[in-house]
Amino acid sequence: MKKFKKIYLEITNVCNLKCAFCPQTKRKAEFMSEASFVSILDQVKPFADYLALHVKGEPLLHPHLGDFLDISGHKGFQVNITTNGTMIARLADMLMAKPAVRQINFSLHSFDGNQSQCSRDEYIDDILNFASRAVVESGMMIALRLWNLDQALLSEDQRARNLAIIHKIETHFNLSYQIQSVLAATKSLKLAERVYLNQDYEFQWPDLAAAEGTAAGTCWGLRSHLAILVDGTVVPCCLDGEGVVNLGNIHEQKFSAILQSERAEAIKNGFCNKKIVEELCRKCGYRERFHNK
Repeated sequence: MKKFKKIYLEITNVCNLKCAFCPQTKRKAEFMSEASFVSILDQVKPFADYLALHVKGEPLLHPHLGDFLDISGHKGFQVNITTNGTMIARLADMLMAKPAVRQINFSLHSFDGNQSQCSRDEYIDDILNFASRAVVESGMMIALRLWNLDQALLSEDQRARNLAIIHKIETHFNLSYQIQSVLAATKSLKLAERVYLNQDYEFQWPDLAAAEGTAAGTCWGLRSHLAILVDGTVVPCCLDGEGVVNLGNIHEQKFSAILQSERAEAIKNGFCNKKIVEELCRKCGYRERFHNK
């Protein structure tokens, strides 16, 4: 039985955008080598069948992404990709030809960091056209994400941008209903076969400089998933983008030994018992979504 539902693997920490909702990494800019990628996959294969190519950075920037997807498929992995979508038109043919790609998540809220590169219409049209093509030419799933809601009311400008995006989605998929009326009751909506729209609140990335939250609570880190940064650092989840909770390096220690370390066991057992043992985890805004679950 596999231990994790998925493993996040950061093949690069370089991004072509500077979005306000995503703190820029202070780590050295890197692209994972093919040798490192193969070594990591060989070590994690007994623990998961699904890879998510995302922590920080834009995975579609990696010059060997196509080769990585071929390697993943050859080794029996299915791959999820989270992207800002700015390069999707250029790489569409390559992605369509890779059976290892299970799902692509598009962060539509990335447009706020993309305004100098192209128009909103061009940006959204490229993504929606890819989604429709993917349904016909592949078996992959598409998730369109608008994770830019605020607990308070949106500004007029933000509301107008969201409504413009939603209207384009309604028109593109020829929907017989208004998306907003449905999303009022649920944050997830099926638009077409294997195409989904998810809307949610913006969250605060964990930061040691943030105010301390409650020590009671839970998370899925080290229980359903973990993450491996571009340099091989293993961390409990995909939100530790700076490698603060460094459990070890997969190029220096066996992955199985890292999972059995005292620190990893304490984190996992803490989550199972509604106790947050790591300072960074107590300062994570995303974890609050599981507080009452």
